[in-house]
Amino acid sequence: MDRTGQVPFGKRDRLIAELTEQIRSGRLARGEQLPGENQIAEKYQVSRGTVRSALSELQRQELIATRSGVGSFVTFDGVTLDQTVGWATALADSGFDISTELLSIERTTDAELTARFELPEFIAIRRLRRDRSAGPVSVETSLIPSTGELRELPEKGLVDDSITATLLAAGLRASAGDQRIGTKGLSRQMAELLERREGELFLQAVRTSVTAHGELVEQVTSLLDPDRFQFHLTFGRS
Repeated sequence: MDRTGQVPFGKRDRLIAELTEQIRSGRLARGEQLPGENQIAEKYQVSRGTVRSALSELQRQELIATRSGVGSFVTFDGVTLDQTVGWATALADSGFDISTELLSIERTTDAELTARFELPEFIAIRRLRRDRSAGPVSVETSLIPSTGELRELPEKGLVDDSITATLLAAGLRASAGDQRIGTKGLSRQMAELLERREGELFLQAVRTSVTAHGELVEQVTSLLDPDRFQFHLTFGRS
């Protein structure tokens, strides 16, 4: 019998050791944002609870810190969604049986975005998300710059059926952004898509993401079933 008193080196400890080494070696630079919980859990084949516990220990050791101020996150049926990887991936990672239907990809204009980012044209990508057992839960319209290879999206389609992958392939990576949340009565067209009554109130979220240089990456306007989606705010952390 081993009487040395050593504690087994479990998954949590290995994760702490790996992240600590990345931080101390400089592979994770000062001020760099860590990947989301889902990404870390998938990469290291551990549970999200293990990830949270490891991050709490790194914070206790003052190797990482949460930024002060106000942040927001989205939940679907009470489960937090990692918006950084796109909701299709986030919903799938969280175990929900949600399908995504591409409705259209087309060129369009938007006066507000043109005034803000000095871009004359955008690519609009509209998608419907459907719970296979309960019906549609959201409609999302993404506006991305109609520049470079992105101009050809209406003809060529998305990379791997993913907006996130398409943007990364075009060299666009979100570094910051803002999100506005409100309610909106469904138009006749939206009500038909969502199989709801015209005028029924849905959550409306408008999320705009930009590069580190302030260039537009994507603005996505989502109409969300308020019985399934919720928005949460965090504040006062330091």
